[in-house]
Formats: sequence, C-alpha cells, structure tokens
Amino acid sequence: MTLPIGTTAPDFEAETTEGKIKFHDWIGNSWALLFSHPKDFTPVCTTELGALAKLKPEFDKRGVKLIGLSVDPIDRHAKWAEDIKETQGAAPNYPLIGDTDFNVSKLYEMLPASTSGDPLTRTPADNQTVRNVFIIGPDKKIKLVLVYPMTTGRNFQEILRVIDSLQLTAKHRVATPADWLQGEDVIIAGSVSNDEAKTIYPQGWKEPKPYIRIVPQPK
Repeated sequence: MTLPIGTTAPDFEAETTEGKIKFHDWIGNSWALLFSHPKDFTPVCTTELGALAKLKPEFDKRGVKLIGLSVDPIDRHAKWAEDIKETQGAAPNYPLIGDTDFNVSKLYEMLPASTSGDPLTRTPADNQTVRNVFIIGPDKKIKLVLVYPMTTGRNFQEILRVIDSLQLTAKHRVATPADWLQGEDVIIAGSVSNDEAKTIYPQGWKEPKPYIRIVPQPK
C-alpha cells in the first residue's frame, strides 16, 4: 500500500547530491515532485532522469521543486550522472537522495518496514516497488501518487498536465475533465451550489446534465 492522497508527506532528513536536507524545510512554500528509482545504472531510470533534467524549466515555471531518490549511495549517483549526461544529453540538475538505510523508501511505504542490509547487494528486482511519483503541495500534503513498473518509463508531460490541474483546482473551485489541457474548459466543482455558481460565473455555464456544469478556465 502507498500513502493515501491528502495525508501529510512524511518529513525526513537525508543526504543528497546537493547536501543534507530536511524535506519539509527544503520544500518551503513550493510544490515538490519526489520520484524514486530502484537502483542506479538501470536503463529506464537513466532515460527518466535525463528527460526530467531537460524539462526542469517547465517545473520551475510552475514553482515545483524536483528531487529524486535511489537506494544506492551518493557517490554512485555522481557516477550515474555522468552516464545520464552522455546518453541522454543532460545530467540531473536537481538533488538525488541516497537512501542507503531505506528510511525514506520505508516512510513512503515503497519497501517493507523489515527491509535491511547492504543496498549494494540488492538487485533492481529487490527494489522494484521503489518506482513512485509523489506530488506534494506547499501545505506538505500528498496530492498525487503514481506507481510505475520497472519496464514502463514515466510520462513527464502527463505529470506536468496533472500539476497544472492540481494548481488550478487548488486556487479555483473547479475540476478538470478527461484529457484536459491548460486553457480548456473546466467543470464547476460539485461543492459549489447553483446559487454560488451564479455569483462566481454570472455569464452562466453549459449544463448537459445538472451535475455537469462547464465553464471556461478561470484566469
């Protein structure tokens, strides 16, 4: 089981490729994307780390801090970064946690509490459950959890789309429909009564059904 949406993201202290951090302090008033990897020098993860490095300006625009995790030590992360740059065209430009004591992986319920031993003797298959994406808000609450198998690379365009929706719906009392993209119509949240909606949207709305009230995306 992974941590449920709406719970407070566990705080922790950890060594990263950019120094020691206390997670909640590191997030500050930003959003955060924590994404995990079963082991360094794995092929799919190598492509993901490079892809995310190239997309970092898009996350910066949205006020989202990036941080990766692998159960291997920091010195291996540094060597892996060289391979990532060589093969993907960009090295990680965000911190990578060295979770050698499995503390963060256990806190985020990606590995059993009984996990112990030398991380270097573990295979990627031993850690295959460490393939998660957590989006965490400025309130330190978990907003989204995605869990990927080792054989499927993550779709970071989808993750950006979700962040756009999360940030919009945190600010306005709306929801986004299937396949929604920035700038498209949205749905008035069910918690908004029709009387309230008339105040918020005096221009009215499209209503194919009483429970589906469609309006342009709020600015």
